[in-house]
Amino acid sequence: MNIGMIGASSLGFASYGSYMGTSMGTSKVSGESLDVEGTKGSKVEEAEGYVKPGFESSPENCETCRERKYQDGSDENVSFKSAAHISPNAAGAAVRAHEGEHVSNAYKKAAMEGGKVIHAGVAIHTAVCPECGRTYVSGGVTNTTLALPKDEKENPYKANAKSILNDIGVGAKANYAV
Repeated sequence: MNIGMIGASSLGFASYGSYMGTSMGTSKVSGESLDVEGTKGSKVEEAEGYVKPGFESSPENCETCRERKYQDGSDENVSFKSAAHISPNAAGAAVRAHEGEHVSNAYKKAAMEGGKVIHAGVAIHTAVCPECGRTYVSGGVTNTTLALPKDEKENPYKANAKSILNDIGVGAKANYAV
């Protein structure tokens, strides 16, 4: 259950914020500003059209960022089944909401089948655009573990497991000294 980008290379993972709606805003760290994605920058870099050293274009003119699309790779009925563009500024919220749909589906499935959710974890991945250097949300992964009630009638292997184990133990402790 994950959502990822299509058509751009992911250069790796960086740290990420909580998926529970916490937003990363602007703050001051030793005189430098932090942008929304968490990268340090100066007032010069915040000017429109600024191209970071070592990159081909500015974030405003980046063709890779304009054409980046996200698509869900799971078999669940959730958003992003077909590839769709999300602006880099809105991608974090959209991916967190999408991964929340997977968590919600897990709780619904557990409730419908009389089970419970043992674990539900979401990881939001970030990467750096190779063209403009912008840090963006590259996708997310949801891992869930459900405990569902056992139904021995549906699974013939579990229904016969006890008799098979009993058959294995017959004669295992024979006394040949008698």
